[in-house]
Amino acid sequence: MEKKKWDLISVASIPLIMTLGNSMLIPVLPMLARELGITTFQVSLIITVYAVVAIVLIPLAGFLSDRYGRKRVIIPSLILAGLGGALSASAYWLNPSWAYAIILAGRFLQGIGAAGAFPIVLPLVGDMFRNESDVSKGLGVVETSNTFGKVLSPVLGSALALIAWYAPFASIPVFCTVSLLLVAFLVKAPQSGEEEEKPRLSSFLHSIGSVLKQKGRWLSAIFMVGGISMFIIFGVLFYLSNVLEEVYAIDGIRKGGVLAIPLGALCTASFITGKTIGENKKRMKWVSTFGMLLLTGGVFAIGLYEGIWLLVGLLVLAGIGIGVALPCLDAMITEGIGKKQRGTVTSLYSSMRFIGVSLGPPAVSLLTAYGHRIVFFTLSGVCAAGFLVTLLLIRPKQGQGASGGGDEGGERPAPIPWRIPAR
Repeated sequence: MEKKKWDLISVASIPLIMTLGNSMLIPVLPMLARELGITTFQVSLIITVYAVVAIVLIPLAGFLSDRYGRKRVIIPSLILAGLGGALSASAYWLNPSWAYAIILAGRFLQGIGAAGAFPIVLPLVGDMFRNESDVSKGLGVVETSNTFGKVLSPVLGSALALIAWYAPFASIPVFCTVSLLLVAFLVKAPQSGEEEEKPRLSSFLHSIGSVLKQKGRWLSAIFMVGGISMFIIFGVLFYLSNVLEEVYAIDGIRKGGVLAIPLGALCTASFITGKTIGENKKRMKWVSTFGMLLLTGGVFAIGLYEGIWLLVGLLVLAGIGIGVALPCLDAMITEGIGKKQRGTVTSLYSSMRFIGVSLGPPAVSLLTAYGHRIVFFTLSGVCAAGFLVTLLLIRPKQGQGASGGGDEGGERPAPIPWRIPAR
């Protein structure tokens, strides 16, 4: 793993940059609503439109990465994401009366770029290492980079907004350029398809059907939990950003600092988990189950109290829960799929996560009208569903070796050490 240190650092820059390009807008949304003269629901769509287009295009990006290579998809995608940020920033100068529509168009373009960037990182890390323990550690670094971006985002977004409301958008092409240069010059991972027949679109569609038929039950369980985790993160951040400003008059960098507290706990938990889970699939299952239980308890308890610091403290608990669950999910889904299908399957997983991102802010925006308790009791019910799915539908086998339905033509047999019980 030491030999690929710079490769991994460069790859980890992608989720960091993609997260900054989205999450740093969360603390700025109330300001955008005032500056643009739009409603809370309308401003939440600035997050949603980015995620919706990514959901649609991520599976296609996964196929293209399997056929033409990971870097050949990632690099143009980073360029598109940067152009989208530049278009959103230009709304102030192009036509102030059409600023909201121009921002949505820029976010649409940025979402196209995002579809071919972060989701391709998971199969790329799987390609870089042959040892499952190294894959788990590499995915832990990637997930930590993702969550560190969420920690940095509130503070950075708030700081940039002190310059101008469009400054966070203007920073996106700068960040994308940095990541693009790192990946272009430092990542030497083998590209998919260079040493074997490239998959065609017909085989791509067939592989999706085949994978879902053979492994759909445990895959759907992981897809669901990943989507729920993102739904909770972005929904709660959206809620907390509005409450801090409107109820407690905490704005600017101070608000960013408060938002960063639970996200810091999430980042730390993700880093520690990625370093320690190794390749033991039973451990992954129980760690992720414990994480979802923590998340459920923390979010439910928030519904019982409304004090700001108690709320933040309970969000720290919830953040730890998500932080220990996500690296386990990433490792299970990446290590359990053969190389030829890895891009396709991990892209579907990423699509589910983006569905959570897209639904969280508008759902919470609508629930807020019914009060604090309704918001968090509803969210805790969603978390409880994720806990039950993890507990009941992901069951590692006793052995740690490969099992049926392995790698169809990949470099090594694909271990599928978990099963779904028959109904």
